[in-house]
This record gives sequence, C-alpha cells and structure tokens, in this order.
Amino acid sequence: MSRALHDVATGTLFGVALNYQGLLKQRLAEFEQPPYQKPPVKPVLFIKTPNTRNRHDADVVHPGHGQRLQPGPALGVVMGKSASRVSAAEALDYVAGYTVVNEFSLPEDSYYRPAVKAKCRDGFCAIGPELVPTANVADPHSLTIRLYVNGEVRQHNNTANFVRNIPQLIAEISEFMTLHAGDVLITGTPEGRVDVVPGDRVEVEISGLGRLVNSVVGEHTGARS
Repeated sequence: MSRALHDVATGTLFGVALNYQGLLKQRLAEFEQPPYQKPPVKPVLFIKTPNTRNRHDADVVHPGHGQRLQPGPALGVVMGKSASRVSAAEALDYVAGYTVVNEFSLPEDSYYRPAVKAKCRDGFCAIGPELVPTANVADPHSLTIRLYVNGEVRQHNNTANFVRNIPQLIAEISEFMTLHAGDVLITGTPEGRVDVVPGDRVEVEISGLGRLVNSVVGEHTGARS
C-alpha cells in the first residue's frame, strides 16, 4: 500500500546532475575543455532548497522576463532511515520508497556547478503524488519515465540508463555525509530538456509510481497550492 508522501519525505532534497548515459555522452566534449579537462569522477550534487517544494496538481510559476523554464522528470528515492557510510550492497535497506519528481530549472550553463539562481526558485521541485514502498517496486532500475507537455510526450527514457544506480549513489554520498530519514534523492533528469510556458500542463509519469501533474502559470497569476 502506498504511504502519504508528504508525511514521509520531509527532509533535504538532494539533486544529482549528469546521471543519464545519454546526457553524459552529449557533454563529454565540453568536459574535455579547460578548466576541468575530464568528466566528473564523483556524483555532481545540488540541493533544492525548502522554498522549492511543490505538490501534485499545484501551479509552477514561470519566471518571466524573457527567461526559459524547463521541467526535469526524475525518480525520487525517499530515505527511510539514516545512512552513514553504508555499502552499495546494503544501501537499498535504507530506502523507504520511491516517488515522482519534476525538478524545474532555468537552463543550466554548467553541470559542474549547478546555479542556485536556476535551481532554487519558489515551487521549482514538485513531488508526488505518493510514496510507493520499496516492496512494491520490483526493480527501480527498469522504470520507464515520460514527460508530457499538454498531452504530448516530450521526453522518454528509462532508469536502466543511469550512470550510477541507486545503491552506488547512496554509498558514494553517505561516505562523506549522513543521509537522514525523509531525505529525497533526486536521481537525475535525462537528456532532452524542453521549454514550457504559462498555460502548459506538465506531467511526469514513471511506470508503477503514478503521474505527477503541474500547471505553469504566469508570475502575476498567482499559484494554487
């Protein structure tokens, strides 16, 4: 049975950049240039601050002023208990369940240093509609993920294409900091991000986890919550 998501996923929202094979391959030439000269060797993390939290069937405010807004379909992993220096072999024992995330952002200039101004605007992280316990998800690494804009599929991928799977992510992150119960690990957005504008209906569907729906509104319209 599913659980009330917003009673469980109450902690920090951790995002992982560049965690789809296709996206990483698209950026390899860029990473070979100075100053980095190689792709990241560890997970590239960013935090969605508390003001970004949003819900299923709520509005997302477009930033306006000629700026672009892009949805980010992602699998959310909700921690069930604190994890510090856990191994990949035991990592999934610390997971309460999975949910759907739409990690909205302005276009990103640098995947090495995700910008707070692009990532952390009010309402830029929709989560829901529910938490599906781990026992109800046979394999979190074979889930189809789709982004719909006004009923049309605009992104289509599968969690089988992760660069780092969920146990690897938990092991590598918990090696240097504790992941607490209620924290949400946003496991990455696939390649092919698209722009949305006020009036668009944006939906993220993950097989077995449901469909997260949000509407984009203009900044002076006023958002539903």
